[in-house]
Amino acid sequence: MLLDWLLAALPVATILLLMVGFRWGASKAGPAGWLVAVLLAAFYFGAGIELLAAAQTKALLLTLDVLLIVWGAFLLYRVTDEAGAIEVIGETLPSLIKDRGMQALLIGWPFATFLQGVGGFGVPTAVTAPLLISLGYAPLTAVVVPSVGQAWSATFGSLGSSFQALMAASGLGWEQLAAPSAILLGLLGYGSGIGAEHAAHGWRAVRRLAVVILILGTVMGVTQYLLATNGLWNLAGFGAGLAGMVVGYFVARDGRPSRALLLAMSAYLALIAITVVVQLIPVVREALGGPEIRLVFPELSTARGYTTPEGPGRVISIFTHAGALLVYATLVAYLIHRRAGQYRSGAAGRILAGTLTRVIPSSLGIAALVSMAVVMGHAGMMEALAQGLARTFSGVYPALAPWIGGLGAFMTGSNTNSNVVFGQLQLRTAELLGYSVPLLLAAQTAGAAIVSVLAPTKIVVGASTAGMAGREGIILRRLIPYGGVLLVVLSLVVWLVAQ
Repeated sequence: MLLDWLLAALPVATILLLMVGFRWGASKAGPAGWLVAVLLAAFYFGAGIELLAAAQTKALLLTLDVLLIVWGAFLLYRVTDEAGAIEVIGETLPSLIKDRGMQALLIGWPFATFLQGVGGFGVPTAVTAPLLISLGYAPLTAVVVPSVGQAWSATFGSLGSSFQALMAASGLGWEQLAAPSAILLGLLGYGSGIGAEHAAHGWRAVRRLAVVILILGTVMGVTQYLLATNGLWNLAGFGAGLAGMVVGYFVARDGRPSRALLLAMSAYLALIAITVVVQLIPVVREALGGPEIRLVFPELSTARGYTTPEGPGRVISIFTHAGALLVYATLVAYLIHRRAGQYRSGAAGRILAGTLTRVIPSSLGIAALVSMAVVMGHAGMMEALAQGLARTFSGVYPALAPWIGGLGAFMTGSNTNSNVVFGQLQLRTAELLGYSVPLLLAAQTAGAAIVSVLAPTKIVVGASTAGMAGREGIILRRLIPYGGVLLVVLSLVVWLVAQ
C-alpha cells in the first residue's frame, strides 16, 4: 500500500534532506536516518526487540567487514605518503613525458585511478590538482581533470572497499558480481579518459590522442576485469591504474624511471605480492584461513509477518581478510621506507594521527548507514520500497538502477555508502521484476562510482588543495556535464543488456 511505501522511504528521505538540504555530513545524517528507521520498524512495521537486536548485531559484522578495508587502505596510503613516495610518483611522470596532452591524460586518468585504488577519500584530486597547477593548468581545470579521470574507478578503489560493501549488502560473492561490475566500469573507463583529456585541452587533443586513449582504456579495463574475476578484486582498482601508468610510459616516454620511483612503488608491489601469495597459493591460504568471526542468527519475523530466514551473518576470516592483507603490506612498507631513511622523527605518530583524523568521520557514517539498511531489510521496509519501485517502473527499471546508485553516492559522498543503502533494494527489485540481479547490482555500483565525484564532500577536498575553497559550486557546474553523459550512457547500456 502507498502508506507502507512512503514510510519505508522516510529514512532515506531523511538522509537526503539533511545532507543535500542542510549540508550535514554522513557522520551526522547517518545516525538520524538510523533512528528514523528503528522507530518506524518498531512502531509501524512490527519489529520486536529481539529482531532489532539481531539486526544491529548483523550490522556490526557488516560494518567491521567494510571498515577493515577502509582503515587498512588509508593506513597504507599514509605510510607511503609520509615517506614522500606519492610526491615522487607524481613528480616523476611529468619528467618522463614531455607532451602536455599526454601529461594531463596520464596524471588525470591512470595516475588518478591508481590513487583512487590505493586511497580514495578524495585523495586522487587532492594529490593531482596541485601537480597539474604546477604544470601550468588553471585551478578549475586541475580539479576537474582528475575528478573526471577517476570517476570510473571508485568501486574497486580504496582496495575494493565499495565492492566489499556491495557484497556485504547483497549477500552475493565476487563470483557473481565481479564480472558485470568490471565490464560496466571498464566501458565507462573510456569515457573517463575522453572526459579528462577534453577538460584539459578540448576535442582537438582528444582526436589527436584517440589511439592512446583506446589503448590505455583497454589495458586498464582488461586488467581490472582479470584481477576482479580471479578473486583479486581488492587489487583491481590500483592494478588497473598501475597498468595504465606503465603502458602510458612506454607509449610516450622521454626518460627512464629512477631507483627512487621503484622505491616509491615498493608498498604497492609488496601488497601485490602478499595478496597473490595468500589468495592463490592453497597451502598459505589454508594455514591462515582457520580463525574466523561467525555468528548464526535464528529465523526472525515481524508482527506483520515479514520473515528473515535463519543463517549466519557476515563471516570474517581474520587472517585472510583483505583488511589483514593491507596490514601486512603496511608493515612491510613501513620497514622498507624506514630502512631507506625516508621518515623524519615522529613519523609513526603522524601516520596514525592522520589516519584516524580522516577515517573516523567516514567510519561513523558507514556504521550508521549500514545499521539503517540492515534494520530496514529485517523490518520489511526494503521489501516495501522494492514492491513500490517494481509496480511503478517495471518496464524501465534497468535504466533507472544507475541513477538510484548515483543518488546514494551524491547524498552520502561515497560509492561505499550508496552500495550499503541501496544494495538490498536493487537486489529485491531485480528479483521481483525478473531481471538479472548481478547486472542491476553492477549498475548500482557503477552509477554510484560516477556520481561520487560530483558529491559535495569530494569536491570540497579537491578544492581545498587547489586554492578554490569557497568556489565548490563552480567546480560542480563544470563536472555535471561529464558525469551526466557517463550516467546516461551507462543507463542505456544496462537497459539494452537487460532486455
